[in-house]
Amino acid sequence: MTELTVTSEIHENNQISILQLVINFFKQNNWTFSQHETEPILRTTYQGESAELSCVVRTRENPSQFIFYSLCPVNIPEKKRFVIAEFLTRVNYDLTVGNFEMDFQDGEVRYKTFGINVESHPLSSQLIAQLIFVNLMTMDRYLPGLMSVIYANIPVQEAIRQIEQQANL
Repeated sequence: MTELTVTSEIHENNQISILQLVINFFKQNNWTFSQHETEPILRTTYQGESAELSCVVRTRENPSQFIFYSLCPVNIPEKKRFVIAEFLTRVNYDLTVGNFEMDFQDGEVRYKTFGINVESHPLSSQLIAQLIFVNLMTMDRYLPGLMSVIYANIPVQEAIRQIEQQANL
């Protein structure tokens, strides 16, 4: 992806925009990204241990929202979507930050972390960084299990047990 020149966007109360906070984070960490021409959407990639992940950032200024998605590198074959839905539901049950989602139409799986601006805890570059890294580490952790259910026909509960066992090493 090619980096685009982006102008700083400041709100009427002299606060930097959420989009600009994310852009600053990417620039400070030397991440390559692209920006949608008309929407507050950024795209980037991240090389995890399991795969290279495509990532999408969506921001909304009113209400103040930051949404980060990492996408599974393969779409789930139609015949595997129900078993992957079970896998994702079981995994989601114990997650404290974010959740997995699957589009039953095309089989896209993504992990979503979400931040909102509240009076006591405004969105900051530090919070955005935490939400991004929790997202990427979670997708990277569960991706091998998801793939083993799809391609090696490993039972859902066994795949999750293997992931949890690996985390305890």
